[in-house]
Amino acid sequence: MVAGPDLGAALMNISFFSDLLSTITERGRSLIEPLREIRPQGEQQTAAIVEMSEALLSRRGEASGVAIASRILETYASLTVGPRIAFFEALATRFGCDAPRISAAMETYQANPNERTAQELHVAAEPRRQELFRRLNLAPAGTRSLVAMREDLLAALSRRPDLAVVDADLKHLFSSWFNRGFLVVRRIDWTTSAHILEKIIRYEAVHEIRDWDDLRRRLEPSDRRCFAFFHPALNDEPLIFVEIALAQEIPAAIEPLLAADRMPLAAAQTTTAVFYSISNCQKGLQGISFGNFLIKQVAEELKRELPGLDTFVTLSPVPGFSSWLERHLAQENPAGLTPEQQDILRNSADPDWVLDPERVQAVNRALLPAAACYFLHAKKSDGKPIDPVARFHLGNGARLERLNPGGDLSPKGLRQSRSLMVNYLYDLDRIEQNHEAYANHGTVTASASVKRALRADPGRALAPAH
Repeated sequence: MVAGPDLGAALMNISFFSDLLSTITERGRSLIEPLREIRPQGEQQTAAIVEMSEALLSRRGEASGVAIASRILETYASLTVGPRIAFFEALATRFGCDAPRISAAMETYQANPNERTAQELHVAAEPRRQELFRRLNLAPAGTRSLVAMREDLLAALSRRPDLAVVDADLKHLFSSWFNRGFLVVRRIDWTTSAHILEKIIRYEAVHEIRDWDDLRRRLEPSDRRCFAFFHPALNDEPLIFVEIALAQEIPAAIEPLLAADRMPLAAAQTTTAVFYSISNCQKGLQGISFGNFLIKQVAEELKRELPGLDTFVTLSPVPGFSSWLERHLAQENPAGLTPEQQDILRNSADPDWVLDPERVQAVNRALLPAAACYFLHAKKSDGKPIDPVARFHLGNGARLERLNPGGDLSPKGLRQSRSLMVNYLYDLDRIEQNHEAYANHGTVTASASVKRALRADPGRALAPAH
Protein backbone atom coordinates (compact mmCIF):
# COMPACT_ATOMS: atom_id res chain seq x y z
CA MET A 1 0.00 0.00 0.00
CA VAL A 2 1.38 3.42 -0.95
CA ALA A 3 1.13 6.05 1.79
CA GLY A 4 2.91 8.98 3.40
CA PRO A 5 6.13 10.25 1.76
CA ASP A 6 6.14 7.48 -0.85
CA LEU A 7 2.69 8.54 -2.06
CA GLY A 8 3.75 12.18 -2.13
CA ALA A 9 6.83 11.33 -4.18
CA ALA A 10 4.76 9.25 -6.59
CA LEU A 11 2.30 12.11 -7.13
CA MET A 12 5.16 14.59 -7.63
CA ASN A 13 6.64 12.32 -10.30
CA ILE A 14 3.28 12.06 -12.04
CA SER A 15 2.87 15.85 -11.92
CA PHE A 16 6.36 16.38 -13.33
CA PHE A 17 5.70 13.94 -16.17
CA SER A 18 2.37 15.63 -16.98
CA ASP A 19 4.06 19.05 -17.07
CA LEU A 20 6.77 17.65 -19.32
CA LEU A 21 4.19 16.26 -21.74
CA SER A 22 2.43 19.62 -21.82
CA THR A 23 5.71 21.36 -22.67
CA ILE A 24 6.43 18.86 -25.43
CA THR A 25 2.92 19.42 -26.78
CA GLU A 26 3.36 23.19 -26.98
CA ARG A 27 6.77 22.91 -28.61
CA GLY A 28 5.50 20.24 -30.96
CA ARG A 29 2.87 22.58 -32.35
CA SER A 30 5.65 24.76 -33.77
CA LEU A 31 7.25 21.77 -35.52
CA ILE A 32 4.24 20.94 -37.66
CA GLU A 33 2.21 22.93 -40.14
CA PRO A 34 -0.55 24.81 -38.36
CA LEU A 35 -3.37 22.50 -37.33
CA ARG A 36 -6.57 24.04 -38.58
CA GLU A 37 -9.14 25.01 -36.04
CA ILE A 38 -12.21 22.78 -36.00
CA ARG A 39 -15.15 25.12 -36.40
CA PRO A 40 -17.49 23.42 -38.90
CA GLN A 41 -20.23 21.04 -37.84
CA GLY A 42 -21.42 17.57 -38.79
CA GLU A 43 -19.62 15.72 -41.59
CA GLN A 44 -16.92 18.37 -41.97
CA GLN A 45 -16.12 18.12 -38.28
CA THR A 46 -15.81 14.34 -38.50
CA ALA A 47 -13.70 14.57 -41.66
CA ALA A 48 -11.29 16.94 -39.93
CA ILE A 49 -10.73 14.69 -36.91
CA VAL A 50 -10.28 11.65 -39.19
CA GLU A 51 -7.75 13.61 -41.25
CA MET A 52 -5.78 14.45 -38.10
CA SER A 53 -5.89 10.79 -37.06
CA GLU A 54 -4.32 9.79 -40.38
CA ALA A 55 -1.67 12.46 -39.85
CA LEU A 56 -0.92 11.13 -36.37
CA LEU A 57 -0.38 7.61 -37.69
CA SER A 58 1.97 8.88 -40.41
CA ARG A 59 4.19 10.92 -38.05
CA ARG A 60 7.49 9.64 -36.69
CA GLY A 61 8.49 12.58 -34.50
CA GLU A 62 7.24 12.29 -30.92
CA ALA A 63 6.91 16.05 -30.28
CA SER A 64 4.71 16.65 -33.32
CA GLY A 65 2.82 13.43 -32.57
CA VAL A 66 1.98 14.55 -29.03
CA ALA A 67 0.75 17.89 -30.40
CA ILE A 68 -1.54 16.21 -32.95
CA ALA A 69 -2.80 13.71 -30.37
CA SER A 70 -3.68 16.57 -28.04
CA ARG A 71 -5.56 18.41 -30.78
CA ILE A 72 -7.50 15.25 -31.70
CA LEU A 73 -8.60 14.68 -28.11
CA GLU A 74 -9.48 18.35 -27.62
CA THR A 75 -11.55 18.25 -30.79
CA TYR A 76 -13.25 14.98 -29.85
CA ALA A 77 -14.27 16.44 -26.47
CA SER A 78 -16.07 19.28 -28.29
CA LEU A 79 -18.09 16.99 -30.58
CA THR A 80 -21.79 16.34 -30.14
CA VAL A 81 -23.22 12.82 -30.18
CA GLY A 82 -23.71 12.59 -33.96
CA PRO A 83 -20.13 13.46 -34.98
CA ARG A 84 -18.78 11.21 -32.23
CA ILE A 85 -20.72 8.26 -33.66
CA ALA A 86 -19.42 9.16 -37.12
CA PHE A 87 -15.87 9.13 -35.73
CA PHE A 88 -16.48 5.69 -34.21
CA GLU A 89 -17.75 4.53 -37.62
CA ALA A 90 -14.51 5.72 -39.22
CA LEU A 91 -12.51 3.89 -36.55
CA ALA A 92 -14.45 0.70 -37.35
CA THR A 93 -14.11 0.90 -41.15
CA ARG A 94 -11.18 3.12 -42.10
CA PHE A 95 -8.80 2.24 -39.27
CA GLY A 96 -9.29 -1.52 -39.27
CA CYS A 97 -6.97 -4.27 -40.48
CA ASP A 98 -4.91 -3.98 -43.67
CA ALA A 99 -6.20 -7.05 -45.57
CA PRO A 100 -3.53 -7.03 -48.35
CA ARG A 101 -0.78 -6.76 -45.73
CA ILE A 102 -2.26 -9.68 -43.79
CA SER A 103 -2.45 -11.82 -46.96
CA ALA A 104 1.18 -11.04 -47.83
CA ALA A 105 2.32 -11.83 -44.28
CA MET A 106 0.38 -15.11 -44.33
CA GLU A 107 2.03 -16.15 -47.59
CA THR A 108 5.45 -15.28 -46.20
CA TYR A 109 4.81 -17.26 -43.05
CA GLN A 110 3.49 -20.30 -44.93
CA ALA A 111 6.53 -20.26 -47.19
CA ASN A 112 8.97 -19.85 -44.31
CA PRO A 113 7.40 -20.46 -40.89
CA ASN A 114 9.63 -19.11 -38.10
CA GLU A 115 9.52 -16.65 -35.22
CA ARG A 116 10.33 -13.66 -37.41
CA THR A 117 7.62 -14.31 -40.02
CA ALA A 118 5.13 -15.16 -37.25
CA GLN A 119 5.86 -11.80 -35.63
CA GLU A 120 5.37 -10.04 -38.98
CA LEU A 121 1.98 -11.76 -39.31
CA HIS A 122 1.04 -10.69 -35.79
CA VAL A 123 1.92 -7.04 -36.52
CA ALA A 124 0.08 -7.13 -39.86
CA ALA A 125 -3.10 -8.48 -38.23
CA GLU A 126 -3.36 -5.63 -35.72
CA PRO A 127 -6.03 -3.03 -36.59
CA ARG A 128 -4.65 0.44 -37.31
CA ARG A 129 -6.91 1.92 -34.63
CA GLN A 130 -4.94 0.14 -31.89
CA GLU A 131 -1.80 2.06 -32.85
CA LEU A 132 -3.91 5.21 -33.12
CA PHE A 133 -5.15 4.72 -29.55
CA ARG A 134 -1.60 4.13 -28.33
CA ARG A 135 -0.45 7.40 -29.91
CA LEU A 136 -3.44 9.29 -28.53
CA ASN A 137 -2.45 8.02 -25.11
CA LEU A 138 0.79 10.03 -25.36
CA ALA A 139 -1.13 13.31 -25.05
CA PRO A 140 -1.40 14.95 -21.62
CA ALA A 141 -4.36 13.30 -19.86
CA GLY A 142 -4.55 10.91 -22.82
CA THR A 143 -5.53 7.90 -20.71
CA ARG A 144 -8.30 9.85 -18.99
CA SER A 145 -9.61 11.04 -22.39
CA LEU A 146 -9.62 7.53 -23.85
CA VAL A 147 -11.51 6.16 -20.83
CA ALA A 148 -14.11 8.89 -21.36
CA MET A 149 -14.21 8.06 -25.08
CA ARG A 150 -14.97 4.42 -24.31
CA GLU A 151 -17.79 5.52 -21.99
CA ASP A 152 -19.33 7.31 -24.97
CA LEU A 153 -18.80 4.23 -27.12
CA LEU A 154 -20.43 1.87 -24.61
CA ALA A 155 -23.49 4.13 -24.50
CA ALA A 156 -23.86 3.72 -28.27
CA LEU A 157 -23.28 -0.04 -28.55
CA SER A 158 -26.84 -1.11 -27.81
CA ARG A 159 -27.97 0.75 -30.94
CA ARG A 160 -24.81 0.23 -32.97
CA PRO A 161 -23.47 -3.31 -32.48
CA ASP A 162 -21.26 -2.82 -35.56
CA LEU A 163 -19.04 -0.60 -33.39
CA ALA A 164 -18.17 -3.53 -31.11
CA VAL A 165 -14.88 -4.03 -32.98
CA VAL A 166 -13.73 -0.60 -31.80
CA ASP A 167 -14.71 -1.43 -28.22
CA ALA A 168 -12.84 -4.74 -28.43
CA ASP A 169 -9.62 -2.90 -29.29
CA LEU A 170 -10.02 -0.35 -26.49
CA LYS A 171 -10.82 -3.12 -24.04
CA HIS A 172 -7.75 -5.07 -25.20
CA LEU A 173 -5.49 -2.06 -24.58
CA PHE A 174 -7.11 -1.12 -21.28
CA SER A 175 -6.65 -4.68 -20.00
CA SER A 176 -2.89 -4.12 -20.33
CA TRP A 177 -2.78 -0.48 -19.23
CA PHE A 178 -4.90 -1.16 -16.13
CA ASN A 179 -3.17 -4.39 -15.22
CA ARG A 180 -3.36 -5.09 -11.48
CA GLY A 181 0.40 -4.57 -11.22
CA PHE A 182 -0.02 -0.87 -12.06
CA LEU A 183 -2.72 -0.19 -9.47
CA VAL A 184 -2.12 1.35 -6.05
CA VAL A 185 -4.35 0.67 -3.04
CA ARG A 186 -4.84 3.59 -0.66
CA ARG A 187 -6.74 3.95 2.60
CA ILE A 188 -9.58 6.48 2.40
CA ASP A 189 -10.48 8.17 5.67
CA TRP A 190 -11.97 11.42 6.92
CA THR A 191 -8.63 13.20 6.41
CA THR A 192 -8.47 12.31 2.69
CA SER A 193 -8.77 15.32 0.37
CA ALA A 194 -12.29 16.65 -0.16
CA HIS A 195 -11.74 16.28 -3.91
CA ILE A 196 -11.55 12.50 -3.58
CA LEU A 197 -14.20 12.26 -0.84
CA GLU A 198 -16.69 14.02 -3.14
CA LYS A 199 -16.06 11.29 -5.71
CA ILE A 200 -16.64 8.57 -3.13
CA ILE A 201 -20.08 10.10 -2.47
CA ARG A 202 -20.82 10.40 -6.20
CA TYR A 203 -19.62 6.93 -7.21
CA GLU A 204 -21.21 4.91 -4.37
CA ALA A 205 -23.36 2.47 -6.31
CA VAL A 206 -24.65 0.01 -3.70
CA HIS A 207 -25.87 1.96 -0.65
CA GLU A 208 -26.37 5.65 -1.37
CA ILE A 209 -24.34 8.10 0.69
CA ARG A 210 -26.91 10.80 1.44
CA ASP A 211 -24.65 13.64 2.60
CA TRP A 212 -21.32 14.50 4.23
CA ASP A 213 -22.55 13.38 7.66
CA ASP A 214 -23.45 9.99 6.22
CA LEU A 215 -20.00 9.73 4.64
CA ARG A 216 -18.36 10.64 7.95
CA ARG A 217 -20.22 7.81 9.68
CA ARG A 218 -18.75 5.39 7.12
CA LEU A 219 -15.17 6.61 7.44
CA GLU A 220 -14.41 8.08 10.86
CA PRO A 221 -15.53 5.51 13.49
CA SER A 222 -12.94 3.05 14.79
CA ASP A 223 -14.84 0.08 13.30
CA ARG A 224 -15.01 1.44 9.74
CA ARG A 225 -12.49 1.23 6.90
CA CYS A 226 -12.44 2.19 3.21
CA PHE A 227 -9.84 1.38 0.56
CA ALA A 228 -9.64 2.58 -3.03
CA PHE A 229 -7.55 1.51 -6.03
CA PHE A 230 -5.87 4.16 -8.16
CA HIS A 231 -3.89 4.16 -11.43
CA PRO A 232 -0.86 6.47 -11.90
CA ALA A 233 -2.42 8.00 -15.04
CA LEU A 234 -5.62 8.81 -13.09
CA ASN A 235 -4.06 9.61 -9.75
CA ASP A 236 -7.04 11.59 -8.37
CA GLU A 237 -9.72 9.28 -9.81
CA PRO A 238 -10.55 6.14 -7.82
CA LEU A 239 -11.15 3.13 -10.06
CA ILE A 240 -12.91 1.00 -7.47
CA PHE A 241 -13.41 1.34 -3.73
CA VAL A 242 -14.41 -1.00 -0.93
CA GLU A 243 -16.29 -0.03 2.24
CA ILE A 244 -15.73 -2.24 5.28
CA ALA A 245 -17.45 -2.66 8.63
CA LEU A 246 -15.52 -4.32 11.46
CA ALA A 247 -17.81 -6.53 13.53
CA GLN A 248 -17.92 -9.40 16.00
CA GLU A 249 -20.09 -11.71 13.88
CA ILE A 250 -21.28 -12.21 10.31
CA PRO A 251 -24.18 -9.79 9.72
CA ALA A 252 -27.46 -10.77 8.08
CA ALA A 253 -28.86 -7.29 7.34
CA ILE A 254 -27.55 -3.95 6.15
CA GLU A 255 -29.68 -1.56 8.23
CA PRO A 256 -27.88 -2.17 11.57
CA LEU A 257 -24.51 -1.60 9.87
CA LEU A 258 -25.55 1.79 8.48
CA ALA A 259 -27.77 3.02 11.34
CA ALA A 260 -27.01 6.60 12.32
CA ASP A 261 -27.44 5.86 16.04
CA ARG A 262 -25.36 2.68 16.27
CA MET A 263 -22.57 2.40 18.85
CA PRO A 264 -19.11 1.92 17.24
CA LEU A 265 -16.91 -0.95 18.38
CA ALA A 266 -13.28 -0.70 19.34
CA ALA A 267 -11.34 -2.02 16.35
CA ALA A 268 -9.19 -4.27 18.55
CA GLN A 269 -12.31 -6.07 19.80
CA THR A 270 -13.56 -7.03 16.34
CA THR A 271 -13.03 -10.41 14.67
CA THR A 272 -14.94 -10.03 11.40
CA ALA A 273 -14.32 -7.72 8.43
CA VAL A 274 -17.50 -7.16 6.40
CA PHE A 275 -17.16 -5.86 2.83
CA TYR A 276 -20.59 -4.27 2.50
CA SER A 277 -20.12 -2.07 -0.58
CA ILE A 278 -17.86 -2.38 -3.62
CA SER A 279 -18.28 0.32 -6.25
CA ASN A 280 -16.72 0.61 -9.71
CA CYS A 281 -16.13 4.28 -10.46
CA GLN A 282 -15.24 4.54 -14.15
CA LYS A 283 -17.92 3.54 -16.67
CA GLY A 284 -15.30 3.62 -19.39
CA LEU A 285 -13.51 0.73 -17.65
CA GLN A 286 -16.57 -1.51 -17.57
CA GLY A 287 -15.56 -5.13 -18.12
CA ILE A 288 -11.89 -4.50 -17.34
CA SER A 289 -10.66 -6.80 -14.59
CA PHE A 290 -8.54 -5.14 -11.92
CA GLY A 291 -7.20 -8.50 -10.79
CA ASN A 292 -8.88 -11.58 -9.37
CA PHE A 293 -7.52 -11.10 -5.86
CA LEU A 294 -8.56 -7.51 -5.18
CA ILE A 295 -10.48 -8.45 -2.04
CA LYS A 296 -7.62 -10.62 -0.83
CA GLN A 297 -5.22 -7.68 -0.97
CA VAL A 298 -7.56 -5.52 1.12
CA ALA A 299 -8.06 -8.40 3.55
CA GLU A 300 -4.31 -8.75 3.95
CA GLU A 301 -3.99 -4.99 4.59
CA LEU A 302 -6.62 -5.31 7.34
CA LYS A 303 -4.96 -8.41 8.80
CA ARG A 304 -1.64 -6.59 9.12
CA GLU A 305 -3.31 -3.75 10.99
CA LEU A 306 -5.63 -5.94 13.11
CA PRO A 307 -4.21 -9.46 13.63
CA GLY A 308 -7.32 -10.45 15.60
CA LEU A 309 -9.47 -10.47 12.44
CA ASP A 310 -10.12 -14.07 11.41
CA THR A 311 -13.27 -13.85 9.26
CA PHE A 312 -13.61 -11.94 5.98
CA VAL A 313 -17.09 -11.81 4.46
CA THR A 314 -19.31 -9.65 2.32
CA LEU A 315 -22.87 -8.51 2.84
CA SER A 316 -23.87 -8.35 -0.80
CA PRO A 317 -26.95 -7.28 -2.74
CA VAL A 318 -28.66 -9.53 -5.28
CA PRO A 319 -29.72 -6.94 -7.89
CA GLY A 320 -31.20 -9.31 -10.47
CA PHE A 321 -33.08 -11.67 -8.18
CA SER A 322 -36.56 -10.13 -8.40
CA SER A 323 -36.61 -10.01 -12.18
CA TRP A 324 -35.35 -13.60 -12.38
CA LEU A 325 -37.92 -14.74 -9.81
CA GLU A 326 -40.77 -13.20 -11.82
CA ARG A 327 -39.62 -15.03 -14.96
CA HIS A 328 -39.15 -18.23 -13.01
CA LEU A 329 -42.61 -18.09 -11.43
CA ALA A 330 -44.18 -17.44 -14.84
CA GLN A 331 -43.13 -20.93 -15.93
CA GLU A 332 -45.62 -23.77 -15.78
CA ASN A 333 -43.67 -25.77 -13.20
CA PRO A 334 -40.98 -23.59 -11.56
CA ALA A 335 -38.06 -25.77 -10.52
CA GLY A 336 -37.20 -26.00 -6.83
CA LEU A 337 -40.48 -24.63 -5.41
CA THR A 338 -43.63 -26.21 -4.00
CA PRO A 339 -47.02 -24.86 -5.15
CA GLU A 340 -47.43 -23.16 -1.76
CA GLN A 341 -44.03 -21.46 -2.03
CA GLN A 342 -44.90 -20.31 -5.56
CA ASP A 343 -48.11 -18.64 -4.35
CA ILE A 344 -46.32 -16.93 -1.44
CA LEU A 345 -43.60 -15.56 -3.71
CA ARG A 346 -46.03 -14.38 -6.40
CA ASN A 347 -47.84 -12.37 -3.74
CA SER A 348 -44.57 -10.88 -2.45
CA ALA A 349 -44.28 -8.62 -5.53
CA ASP A 350 -46.37 -6.18 -3.47
CA PRO A 351 -43.96 -4.73 -0.86
CA ASP A 352 -46.75 -4.42 1.72
CA TRP A 353 -45.89 -7.93 2.91
CA VAL A 354 -43.16 -6.43 5.13
CA LEU A 355 -45.89 -4.85 7.31
CA ASP A 356 -47.35 -8.24 8.33
CA PRO A 357 -45.08 -10.33 10.64
CA GLU A 358 -46.74 -13.60 9.62
CA ARG A 359 -46.29 -12.85 5.93
CA VAL A 360 -42.67 -11.84 6.57
CA GLN A 361 -41.95 -15.26 8.06
CA ALA A 362 -43.71 -17.05 5.21
CA VAL A 363 -41.93 -15.04 2.50
CA ASN A 364 -38.55 -15.51 4.18
CA ARG A 365 -39.03 -19.29 4.30
CA ALA A 366 -40.06 -19.39 0.64
CA LEU A 367 -37.18 -17.17 -0.44
CA LEU A 368 -34.56 -19.63 0.78
CA PRO A 369 -35.15 -22.43 -1.78
CA ALA A 370 -35.78 -19.88 -4.52
CA ALA A 371 -32.49 -18.13 -3.75
CA ALA A 372 -30.57 -21.41 -3.59
CA CYS A 373 -32.02 -22.36 -6.98
CA TYR A 374 -31.04 -18.95 -8.36
CA PHE A 375 -27.41 -19.16 -7.25
CA LEU A 376 -26.76 -22.86 -7.83
CA HIS A 377 -28.79 -23.57 -10.99
CA ALA A 378 -29.55 -20.35 -12.88
CA LYS A 379 -26.70 -20.00 -15.38
CA LYS A 380 -25.84 -18.01 -18.47
CA SER A 381 -25.13 -19.74 -21.76
CA ASP A 382 -21.42 -19.85 -20.82
CA GLY A 383 -22.19 -21.84 -17.68
CA LYS A 384 -21.50 -18.97 -15.24
CA PRO A 385 -24.13 -17.70 -12.74
CA ILE A 386 -26.53 -15.09 -14.07
CA ASP A 387 -26.01 -12.94 -10.99
CA PRO A 388 -23.27 -10.32 -11.69
CA VAL A 389 -22.29 -9.90 -8.03
CA ALA A 390 -21.94 -13.66 -7.69
CA ARG A 391 -19.69 -13.76 -10.76
CA PHE A 392 -17.49 -11.06 -9.24
CA HIS A 393 -17.04 -12.70 -5.83
CA LEU A 394 -16.81 -16.28 -7.05
CA GLY A 395 -14.24 -15.10 -9.59
CA ASN A 396 -12.31 -13.56 -6.71
CA GLY A 397 -12.25 -16.93 -4.93
CA ALA A 398 -15.07 -16.51 -2.40
CA ARG A 399 -17.55 -19.10 -1.17
CA LEU A 400 -21.30 -18.48 -1.15
CA GLU A 401 -21.74 -18.73 2.60
CA ARG A 402 -25.26 -17.71 3.66
CA LEU A 403 -28.60 -16.53 2.25
CA ASN A 404 -30.26 -13.69 4.16
CA PRO A 405 -33.98 -13.07 3.46
CA GLY A 406 -34.92 -9.75 5.02
CA GLY A 407 -31.37 -8.44 4.62
CA ASP A 408 -32.40 -5.23 2.83
CA LEU A 409 -35.87 -3.87 3.54
CA SER A 410 -35.26 -0.55 1.79
CA PRO A 411 -37.47 0.27 -1.22
CA LYS A 412 -34.51 -0.50 -3.51
CA GLY A 413 -33.82 -3.82 -1.75
CA LEU A 414 -37.46 -4.91 -1.96
CA ARG A 415 -37.67 -3.90 -5.62
CA GLN A 416 -34.44 -5.56 -6.76
CA SER A 417 -34.20 -8.63 -4.54
CA ARG A 418 -37.38 -9.06 -2.44
CA SER A 419 -35.15 -8.10 0.55
CA LEU A 420 -32.58 -10.86 -0.10
CA MET A 421 -28.88 -10.32 0.68
CA VAL A 422 -26.08 -12.87 0.82
CA ASN A 423 -22.73 -13.39 2.52
CA TYR A 424 -19.69 -14.48 0.53
CA LEU A 425 -16.85 -15.83 2.67
CA TYR A 426 -13.22 -15.15 1.78
CA ASP A 427 -11.18 -17.97 3.32
CA LEU A 428 -7.66 -16.64 2.75
CA ASP A 429 -6.25 -20.18 2.57
CA ARG A 430 -8.70 -21.33 -0.11
CA ILE A 431 -9.16 -18.28 -2.32
CA GLU A 432 -6.86 -19.56 -5.08
CA GLN A 433 -8.45 -23.03 -5.05
CA ASN A 434 -11.99 -21.63 -5.25
CA HIS A 435 -10.97 -19.20 -7.99
CA GLU A 436 -9.46 -21.96 -10.11
CA ALA A 437 -12.55 -24.16 -9.70
CA TYR A 438 -14.79 -21.31 -10.82
CA ALA A 439 -12.55 -20.07 -13.65
CA ASN A 440 -11.94 -23.53 -15.13
CA HIS A 441 -15.23 -25.30 -14.47
CA GLY A 442 -17.78 -22.64 -13.46
CA THR A 443 -18.06 -24.25 -10.02
CA VAL A 444 -20.17 -22.31 -7.52
CA THR A 445 -18.44 -23.06 -4.21
CA ALA A 446 -21.22 -22.95 -1.62
CA SER A 447 -21.63 -23.79 2.06
CA ALA A 448 -23.64 -26.75 3.30
CA SER A 449 -26.43 -24.44 4.52
CA VAL A 450 -26.92 -22.98 1.03
CA LYS A 451 -27.03 -26.44 -0.51
CA ARG A 452 -29.53 -27.61 2.11
CA ALA A 453 -31.87 -24.78 1.12
CA LEU A 454 -32.54 -26.56 -2.16
CA ARG A 455 -35.39 -29.04 -2.24
CA ALA A 456 -34.22 -32.65 -2.23
CA ASP A 457 -35.64 -32.94 -5.74
CA PRO A 458 -35.29 -29.52 -7.37
CA GLY A 459 -37.12 -30.68 -10.46
CA ARG A 460 -36.09 -30.14 -14.04
CA ALA A 461 -32.88 -28.33 -14.80
CA LEU A 462 -33.08 -24.65 -15.62
CA ALA A 463 -32.43 -23.49 -19.16
CA PRO A 464 -29.45 -21.14 -19.51
CA ALA A 465 -30.32 -17.45 -19.35
CA HIS A 466 -29.22 -15.22 -22.20
